[in-house]
Amino acid sequence: MNCTNVSFTTKSRLASQPVSITVLICLFLMIGFLLNIFSLWVFKYRTPEWKSGTVLQFHLAISDLILCPLGPFIAVNFTLGYWPFGHLMCRLKIALLFIHFYSSIFFLTLISIHRYVSVVYHSQEFRMIQKDFVKKLCLGVWAFILINGVVYCLLLGASGEEKHMLCYSIHQGEYKEKYFTLNFVLLLPGFLIPFMISVVCYSRLARSVSSINVCHLKGRQMKSKSRKMIAVCLLIFVVCFSPFHVIQSLMVVVKEFYPEHCHLLLQLETLYYASWILLTANCYLDPLIYCFASQNFLVAFRSSMRKIGVRFQSTHENIEHDSPQTTYVTPTPRMIKRENMSITHL
Repeated sequence: MNCTNVSFTTKSRLASQPVSITVLICLFLMIGFLLNIFSLWVFKYRTPEWKSGTVLQFHLAISDLILCPLGPFIAVNFTLGYWPFGHLMCRLKIALLFIHFYSSIFFLTLISIHRYVSVVYHSQEFRMIQKDFVKKLCLGVWAFILINGVVYCLLLGASGEEKHMLCYSIHQGEYKEKYFTLNFVLLLPGFLIPFMISVVCYSRLARSVSSINVCHLKGRQMKSKSRKMIAVCLLIFVVCFSPFHVIQSLMVVVKEFYPEHCHLLLQLETLYYASWILLTANCYLDPLIYCFASQNFLVAFRSSMRKIGVRFQSTHENIEHDSPQTTYVTPTPRMIKRENMSITHL
């Protein structure tokens, strides 16, 4: 049995996803929307001095925010099993999904490169830690992504009429070849290469921070923060983006070479939409990177939360400007006492 020969009623019934998937996706997108709006506010109004790392984090927050308004449309599509919003909205959805997916991956990769360079080679001059260069680099990334997003949405679109309309679905027989080709054209530069670059950067960073002297407060803080950032970034790549790309690749292969395995394809489709739960989780995991990458953001975050009555227990609030070059440590009474004893002894 070929999936293209199955009646639309059957396909729609099978393609409509469990309510739990829809609820979780909407919940994650809502949390991501609130966190990223708050992050942008902190960057804009509570971070007086921007460094190169701040610029990258700001653009990553924008890329996460792009996906959030699509939440209600995705929820309706998953629940009904068809696309009720027309051809134009379908193309807009495809463009925004493309822009979000690949801008998030590219900015996460740039953050990994920046963190590696700023920590390991902080005493040397690199263009990657120069704010003006990073600004131009971000504009270049957005220009590249937007152009490809427009091309992507022009190549794909909705098919069918009224309650038979499908959008960005494997069941669109007229787009079968395009889905297969675009998937593997984008897989290498859009996911595999950025993922490998991030793994190399963070593995070298982990090796570097393992030799940091933990006898000093600055060393302990840098080591702890770098390890947490490595864990979060790799978690986002492995847990959020990997299942989506793997399952999508399996779907287009089955559709292209084994079209008679309709039941297998529909099972993969359910797994594919379930992987969207993990994919949308990156929208609220990314703000953790801002806390670990910039002490300025963390201090501004705590200050903002204190204004609304939320308190954090903290022994030190050290100001660090996105690199280990400058760190201010608040002196404790014990440190002052030791310093006075040393002066008296001399």
